[in-house]
Amino acid sequence: MTEMTGVRLAGDGLILREWVEADLPAMVELFDDPAVAYWTPLVTPFDEQAAKAYLEVAQADNGRIQLAITTDGERPLGEVLLMPKTLSVGYSVGSQFRGQGLAVRAVKLITAYAHEVAGMPRVLLEIEAENEASNAVARGAGYELTDAEPAPVTEKGRDLLLYTWEHLA
Repeated sequence: MTEMTGVRLAGDGLILREWVEADLPAMVELFDDPAVAYWTPLVTPFDEQAAKAYLEVAQADNGRIQLAITTDGERPLGEVLLMPKTLSVGYSVGSQFRGQGLAVRAVKLITAYAHEVAGMPRVLLEIEAENEASNAVARGAGYELTDAEPAPVTEKGRDLLLYTWEHLA
C-alpha cells in the first residue's frame, strides 16, 4: 500500500508535487543520464523497472519527501528530496532543463518547508568538491560550506568525499 505525504509546494515559478504513476516515462527520461548516474546514488541504467521501484520508495511512508520539480504542476523537470532523518536535501534536474535555476529555486522552497513546517533548524547538503554545478546550487540557495571533515563514501564502486553545506533557520 502506498502512502502520499500530501506535500505540494509552490513559489518562485515552481510547483513541487508528489510523483505519480503517470510520471514513470518522465523519470526514465530525467534520471537515465550520465551526469545523474555519476553524481547521484540513483541506479544506472535507470529504466522503467528502476522507475517503478523508485516510485514505490517515493510514495512509501519512509519519512522522506520526494517531489517532482515542475513549472506547471504537470511535467517533471527534476526532483528535490527532503530527508528529515539525516536533516538533508537532495536534488536532480534533467539535462535538457539545466541552466534555468530550477535546482536553486526548488532547494530554496524545500529548505523553507524544512525550517518552517518540518521544524528543522538546520538543513544539510552533501556534495563532492568536484561537482561544480551542485556547489553553485548550494551557494545560490543560501547554503554555506561547513568546517566539517568531508565524509568518505564508496558509491557505485567509486570512492568520494562528501562536503557538508548547511542552511540555518
